[in-house]
Amino acid sequence: MSETKGIEIREAHFPGRAPIDAYGNGGFKFANMAHQGSLLCLPSGIYAWKPETLSDLIPENFSKLFDEPEDIEILLIGTGENLVPVDSELRGKFRDASISTDSMATGAAVRTYNVLVAEGRAVAAALLAV
Repeated sequence: MSETKGIEIREAHFPGRAPIDAYGNGGFKFANMAHQGSLLCLPSGIYAWKPETLSDLIPENFSKLFDEPEDIEILLIGTGENLVPVDSELRGKFRDASISTDSMATGAAVRTYNVLVAEGRAVAAALLAV
């Protein structure tokens, strides 16, 4: 007798790099898709990301990024509607992984990310939805 499997829920993931086409209304558009919530854009792909507020920007929420630091030179952190400096402890974790960070409002981070991706740079982005 064969066993029937239920629905398999997988982590939302776009396997590859793509520019962000739009942002706002609590989400993003990229690669002809729409996503509600925050995004973590890495060289290995674009991932749904749990953080919703600045207080969620803790080292544990960057574990996927720390799994591939050799492919990342700069991390852009979109902090929402306004620029907010990233906590010094978190900045230290990135520095220890040899990743330069720059925090900015999410809109500015999206625009900068798109330029650096187009240039083929080793960039990642952690974007809080606005």
